[in-house]
Order: sequence, then C-alpha cells, then structure tokens
Amino acid sequence: MKALVLTSPGKVEIVEMNKPVCQQDEVLVKLKAAALNKRDQFIREGRYPNIQLNAVLGSDGVGEVVEVGSGADKKWMGQTVIINPNREWGDNKAVQSRDYSILGMPSHGTFAEYISVPANRVHRIPQGLKEEEAAALPLAGLTAYRACFYHGKITDGVNVLISGFGGGVAQFAFQFSMAVGAKVFVTSGRPEKINMALDMGAEGGFNYKLPNWHKNPWQTKGGFDVVIDSAGGDQFNNFLKIMRPGGRIVFYGATNGLPSSLDLYRMFWNQITLQGSTMGNDTEFVEMLRFVEKNKIKPLLSSVRDFDDIEKSFDEIAQPTKMGKVVVKF
Repeated sequence: MKALVLTSPGKVEIVEMNKPVCQQDEVLVKLKAAALNKRDQFIREGRYPNIQLNAVLGSDGVGEVVEVGSGADKKWMGQTVIINPNREWGDNKAVQSRDYSILGMPSHGTFAEYISVPANRVHRIPQGLKEEEAAALPLAGLTAYRACFYHGKITDGVNVLISGFGGGVAQFAFQFSMAVGAKVFVTSGRPEKINMALDMGAEGGFNYKLPNWHKNPWQTKGGFDVVIDSAGGDQFNNFLKIMRPGGRIVFYGATNGLPSSLDLYRMFWNQITLQGSTMGNDTEFVEMLRFVEKNKIKPLLSSVRDFDDIEKSFDEIAQPTKMGKVVVKF
C-alpha cells in the first residue's frame, strides 16, 4: 500500500509498505479521506516530542471497514467509519494517562491506504456529512469540544471570544459555541476571515494586528466570559484586560510561545482561570459526534486534494490565507 512516512528529520515521503495485518480485536479500514493537522507539520519540522522516523503520519481519517478480527464485532464489516485518534486515555476523564498517545506517531496513522485499529476506535460518521467533511472532525473537533464545554463551560448567552479564527480547532470552537446560543466574537489578522465569521453569525470581530485592539471589546461588548485560544504568548495579558470577573481563558496551544510576563494581580483580583486543554477523552469523542449531527455542523474545508498531492498539502497548512481544514482523498 501507499503511505506517507517521516523518512528523515524535516522530510516526508510517500512510500510503498506492507498492508497492516488485522489483529483479533481490530478492524482493517480502507481509508477514503484523511485530514491534516498542525501536529503533522510540527512532526515534519521536528517540533514535536519523541519523534520516530518511518512512522505513518496522520490522526484524522474516514474509511470503509474491509476486514474484522475474530474477536471484534462483525457489525462493522462494510461500514463507513470515523476513527477516534485517542490511544490509552485511561479511566480519569479529567486528564490523560501516562501511556496516552495520538494516532499518527508513534503508532501508524491515517496517511495510508489502509490502517488497522482496535474496533473500539471506530464509530459511524455523523449523518449529513460527506466523507471528506467527516474526516476533518476527529482531532480538531474533539479538542474544540473539550475546550468549549468541559473547561469553558460555554452555554446560551455567554460572551465568547475565539482567537485566530480560521484554524482547524478555532473553526469548530466557533461553530460549537454558536450552536449552544453563545454570543461569539473572533480575532484574526486577516479582514476576510473576520468577514466570514460575521457572515456565519459572529457578533463581532477584531484584528489583533491593530494596536490596542483589545480596548474596544471591553468598552463596547462588556467583556468576555470565555476566551478560547491556541497561540499563547503575550496576548494573554490582553485577554486578561477584557475578561469579566470569574472568566475563563482556555488554551490548547502555544504557537506564539511563552508570555514574557503575566498579570497575576489582575488574575487573582478578578478570579480569572487560565486553563490548559488538549484533545479529549473517549466519552467526549462520542458526544462530539452526536453534537455535530444534532446541530448539523458542517466543517469548513480549505481544500480537498488527491492523496498523491499530500506533500503539497503540508505547505498549505502554514499559509495565513488558509481557512478551514486541508483534506486528502484516496
């Protein structure tokens, strides 16, 4: 089969490798679509822990079950399924176990024509979604779901700010928050992305490249109950200035690095929570799929390419003009 692997630091290549053997408790999935994440790009760039060469990358995938192990439920045979990329989350819903990993390094991932996974990793795709749309869900959708509802506790009527609208997780955090009736605002460095959010129902948008952008939200919108952020860095202090007392800043990434300082005085006086979040447990994955189906959420896709063009897709991830997920089809 064809598969995309990390062949050397900084280099990914499509290679020929043996089709995986389906074990007793597994199902063999013939991939139909897979989506890229920044995680894949970070692995290629050497910016991810415990990198292993010759691993098949890819965490998101949808495909047809073409073989079922002797100990797995036969109901999956011939079904189109979505794959849960979690491995060994553990019994504690609050935090992953020490053995936790994400599909696509160290275990072989979804950038291949076939993948064999434990049968408890597959679920039916939400009704109403095309295969390439469903493939965009697993990693980003799960991360957004936990950030919004487990940590952010977003409900009807609260003021929510989604930073960096246009990214994979951010688009889902936006759509999920809108679905429960929150008043959702966005930040972006590109006016066209802000306009898209407004067209999708956002209450407002702010260009974070403008000086003192954060003063207007506080003065005109009454501040925010929740901020969902992926970048970290010194913008945390701007967020602190526009939070309502008791507000929650939930972050799932740090692409801007560490803040040079943090206004702890403002944090403790206003009883603001700064909460880290990553991925989500298996129960949340099922809940996320049901939520998407119930609310008829359609993932935003930046592009859909043939798998043979996947190396070009990596270049697209880093483009500031990208809006939504990058998907490859087999």
